[in-house]
Amino acid sequence: MHKRQVLKLTAALAAAATFGIAHAETPIKFQLDWRFEGPAALFLQSAAKGYYKAAGLDVTVDAGNGSGGTVTRVASGTYDMGFADMAALMEFHANNPDAPNKPVAVMMVYNNTPAAVLALKKSGIAKPADLNGKKLGAPVFDAGRRGFPVFQKANGIGNVAWTSMDPPLRETMLVRGDIDAITGFSFTSLLNLEARGVKAEDVVILPYADFGVKLYGNVVIASPKLIKENPAAVKAFLSAFVKGAKEVMANPAAGIETVKARDGIINVALETRRLQLAVDSVVASPDARKEGFGQIVPGRMALMASQVSDAYGTKTRVDPAAVWNGSMLPPAAELNILPAAKK
Repeated sequence: MHKRQVLKLTAALAAAATFGIAHAETPIKFQLDWRFEGPAALFLQSAAKGYYKAAGLDVTVDAGNGSGGTVTRVASGTYDMGFADMAALMEFHANNPDAPNKPVAVMMVYNNTPAAVLALKKSGIAKPADLNGKKLGAPVFDAGRRGFPVFQKANGIGNVAWTSMDPPLRETMLVRGDIDAITGFSFTSLLNLEARGVKAEDVVILPYADFGVKLYGNVVIASPKLIKENPAAVKAFLSAFVKGAKEVMANPAAGIETVKARDGIINVALETRRLQLAVDSVVASPDARKEGFGQIVPGRMALMASQVSDAYGTKTRVDPAAVWNGSMLPPAAELNILPAAKK
């Protein structure tokens, strides 16, 4: 009898252990491309609403300091997943062909690059051709600056002179007249200029996407280790993410509360506008509606791989098949999250 009780207890403990393992949450460390600003709400909403948790994941979302850093941190294994510029991911692949853990894009979020050239109307710059011989400024790692040769070629722009600075000085130097134009994310630089006293109607914005440059923007990336060992976790993350992102796009003002919870000193009105501008210009863009949220068109990806190889002068050519894996995307019906097009 005593022996049977021991056996029963052992079986019960084994069952409990199995149950515990089956219901343990998979930890996922996720790094954003930038600070806790408006667009971060797209990722923070699912954490705040418990959607990641309900999907069996323990997700921590951290701020970043540029796409290049996010890519290298996922490559090093410090982070499991992240949000980064597709061109930065391609550059890492092509410049580190022997790296053992090259991150892979698993979902498209910014269907168009937010990169743009911005100038003040008083400069006389109104179209790309007006940039001939002008002084442009941006941090050396800025996505718009790195991709400028693609924009330059597409629009027949001659030589320009570059000035480098730290990010906080970019818009200040434009306002002061130290430079004629800047490159940056359209929705970030416009609001930064307004914060420096410039009226929106006095700013000229030349978005790359509107002038023949169809580069993809930011993507969700994952480490190949995670994809290989636990593709179900990646799938669960993407599924939970779209749930929150849909809510944020339907009601940006409510979504911004999740950003305020992470950074109490944000300007709520400003960040709500930044989020709305990001949604309108790159998340729910005409191209995104055509291709479907989260997805890519192989031909467009191949063209971008070629353009990035040339513009960035990479060690090896970018292999478009190596940087993208769409096999863990939720079904099309679940990806139908874009708000109705504005009339």
